[in-house]
Amino acid sequence: MNKSDTHAFVNQLLVYTLVMICLSGSVGLGTVWMRHQISVTANSTRQMQARIAEAERSLAETTIQVAAEESLEALTRRNAEWKLGLLPTVETQVGRMAGSPERRLAALRNREAFTDRAGLVAAPVVFPSGSPVRR
Repeated sequence: MNKSDTHAFVNQLLVYTLVMICLSGSVGLGTVWMRHQISVTANSTRQMQARIAEAERSLAETTIQVAAEESLEALTRRNAEWKLGLLPTVETQVGRMAGSPERRLAALRNREAFTDRAGLVAAPVVFPSGSPVRR
């Protein structure tokens, strides 16, 4: 009887040891997998940042090229090279307006809506019953 109790204890100890080994192995494997995923994400983030920096650099170069081509000297040179015969604009041809252009355009667009005559109807309104109604 004593022999079977010892075997039962050894079997239980062996099972618990195997469970602990499997549990610690799975935790270790999970840790390694998580570190790998962090590394993959960091690499993709680094590559994306490099691509964004390259796009910003390209955009800045393009902006500089556009600004150089819009300069008065470049436009005059292109006009002479391509024989367009365009005349340069004189500063007196450009009129500067004071104030907000949005407010000025809104006032021009809505000037009829705020007059006294805005609520008056020029022609009578006829309903299907046939009787004209005037305001």
